[in-house]
Amino acid sequence: MRMRAIIIGGGIGGLTTALALHAAGIGAEVFESAAEVRPLGVGINLQPHAVRELTELGLGERLAETGIATRELVYANRFGQVIWREDRGLAAGYRWPQYSIHRGRLQTLLWRAAQERLGAGRVQAGKRLVAFAQDAAGVTARFADGSTAQGDLLIAADGIHSVVRRHFAPDEGPPKWNGAILWRATSEAPPYLTGASMVQAGSHDQKFVCYPIAALPDGRRLTNWIAEIRFEPDHVWNREDWNRPGRLEDVLPAFERWNFGWFDVPDLMRRAEALYEFPMVDRDPLPRWTEGRVTLLGDAAHPMYPIGSNGASQAILDARRLAWHLAMQPRREDGLAAYEAERRPATAAIVAANRGLGPDLVLELVHQRAPDGFTDLHSVISRQELEETASNYKKLAGFDPELLNRRESWSVPRAA
Repeated sequence: MRMRAIIIGGGIGGLTTALALHAAGIGAEVFESAAEVRPLGVGINLQPHAVRELTELGLGERLAETGIATRELVYANRFGQVIWREDRGLAAGYRWPQYSIHRGRLQTLLWRAAQERLGAGRVQAGKRLVAFAQDAAGVTARFADGSTAQGDLLIAADGIHSVVRRHFAPDEGPPKWNGAILWRATSEAPPYLTGASMVQAGSHDQKFVCYPIAALPDGRRLTNWIAEIRFEPDHVWNREDWNRPGRLEDVLPAFERWNFGWFDVPDLMRRAEALYEFPMVDRDPLPRWTEGRVTLLGDAAHPMYPIGSNGASQAILDARRLAWHLAMQPRREDGLAAYEAERRPATAAIVAANRGLGPDLVLELVHQRAPDGFTDLHSVISRQELEETASNYKKLAGFDPELLNRRESWSVPRAA
């Protein structure tokens, strides 16, 4: 009898895990707590290493139809002076694109693919986990509606407030807030720069990030944007409400003068369809992800600051490596151990790097050295420093182009 996995959480990590396990010949069922899956949320980026994995799962064409293939990344100061510009995706020599994509539409794409391949009855909504138990025979999940599910292992992909993670770290408490508040929205707006450019402008205390996530019929772009402002440690904020409607008047004044000529920040902000605000949070890395038949994945395992456009991509890598190790190791427990041994140190390093600003460090360095702008960029920061910062983060996060292009596939060989 083939192995059967219970997956808690029908987000990007959980659904990719289901698809990866299915492709590896392992049975899977997905249980999502939300009553229905709808294309909600704002934008995210999928780096080429994650796009490779989804492409090898047969989703390349659907991704291309859903997102924007990112052409370049541009860093600028608060005056719009360009600090760093680099090609991204295919233009940078990768064999796979980078996609800027609506999170909800990506989740819907994965949900439908999982229903098609696993069967609709094995991908269920309205199933909120309340408890689980395991013994020598298997693992049982218990849901709020009174139903249960049995399997050989349980994979917790249930996010930053994971029920299963609380079992591993009962005294952990709430996520850690770093003092920054994010206002996130999408706006329908004219294209800027290449029409597929990602822009990050500002510094550690005040930053603006934007990128198009869909092409509109009239030539405009649905553009995702994030306005970030850092507050003093004693600032009073409702830290328990991680995603609530925001007010434009609370954030727009801080960016009112950010019209760069080549890009108009306040104009984009005024076009917002809906605005959400929440604190930038993460959690400390755990000393273990696995206990017996149960393991963690994605944000349940390694919630990280949204720096480097890397959170969803790391969940996708988790999914593929977990499926690989479970299929290739002789025993289930060996597969879980190998997965954790590979992915836990790698993601802990990214959590630490993102706390140190990751590739966004160059914005802060230029701000500190030239707070009123510059006339000669390389008198402020050397090209070598810029290149090394970008290159080192790609290597740390697993999407160095040369290494990614030449490494072997993670698809599990199937018997002829």
